[in-house]
Amino acid sequence: MILVLAAVLATAQPQTPPAPCPDIDTPVTYVCRAVQAQGLGQPARAAEQFEKAAAASPANGPERDRALAAAGNMWIAADQPGKAALALDRALAGTGLQAEQRGEALLDRARAAEAQNDLTTARTRADEAAAIIGEDPFLWYFSAALAIREGNAGRAKDAIGRALTLAPNDALVLFEAGHVYHFAGDVAKAREYWTRAAAAEPNSPTGKAAREALALLDAPAAPK
Repeated sequence: MILVLAAVLATAQPQTPPAPCPDIDTPVTYVCRAVQAQGLGQPARAAEQFEKAAAASPANGPERDRALAAAGNMWIAADQPGKAALALDRALAGTGLQAEQRGEALLDRARAAEAQNDLTTARTRADEAAAIIGEDPFLWYFSAALAIREGNAGRAKDAIGRALTLAPNDALVLFEAGHVYHFAGDVAKAREYWTRAAAAEPNSPTGKAAREALALLDAPAAPK
């Protein structure tokens, strides 16, 4: 998935190795600080710096909306979906996000809503995103997981099918496919996809989780 954050990072023109950020407080400086914080695994600080970049940018300019979208993405990473929703709503209210950038921001808004247990908004935003970034397998991965929460097995299977078409060997997609079919009551299909996920990335956290899911399938049923 190409995150909205990528569009903002491009404006910062980071060097390798990265140079120190300027001392003058400007939008470029705030973005530089955000990128550094993100690289250090500090998403909340990165979000704060992106919001400062937005505040220092022209009110109706695309830089403001992109910085707000990046802030929303970082707030999601920081497990603060309420702040993410606020930032993303402000970004989406403007005209600075176009094409794929807008689609990714809509998907992030759906993710924030799902984390807040607002499944109605999550579905609305996910469907809006699908009209723009329908070739993004993560969109359909998310849509499938959301459909499980909605109790809609048919929609979950349709969505994970789209994800599998776009990323047939992705371990995370295969792992979610196992969840979808287990939810739908098809244990054989669940086993197949979890087995494939474990084989695709045997040493990754996803591969480990797939093996644990398979072990649970094979565990003897608890006595009633």
